[in-house]
Amino acid sequence: MIMVMAADHGGYELKNAIKKHLQERGGFQILDLGTNDGEAVDYPEYGKACGDAVASGKAELGIVCCGSGVGISIAANKVKGVRCALCYSEEIARLAKQHNNANILAFGGRMTAPEEACKMVDIWLDTEWAGLTQERHARRVAQLDAL
Repeated sequence: MIMVMAADHGGYELKNAIKKHLQERGGFQILDLGTNDGEAVDYPEYGKACGDAVASGKAELGIVCCGSGVGISIAANKVKGVRCALCYSEEIARLAKQHNNANILAFGGRMTAPEEACKMVDIWLDTEWAGLTQERHARRVAQLDAL
């Protein structure tokens, strides 16, 4: 599975920690769109790039990080076909997949410890989308995709 990752300067350290975790977990080809240092960059460029990769099918899933996770999640969600969820708890990670079939997760590099983020990523990856068996979730995600 191809996982695309992108971050601004506020999220690059968390992105790198999650990337390492995914490599250790195995089963992923990582497409890292940067950035890779603390020099200030504009998060909208990175959120859009990740969203474009997922929406075009270049990657199946994505993870984005900025200082708070808010700005980069807004940028990713501007791309048609993206369902990016700002993740801040294990329950949100589960529901993001189960109810919304989120195809990108967003994290705040200044808000979330790497161990917590990696746990949330695992929950998201290991949770089945309820839309496969429950029509109401499939209907709602179809409505999101039609917006």
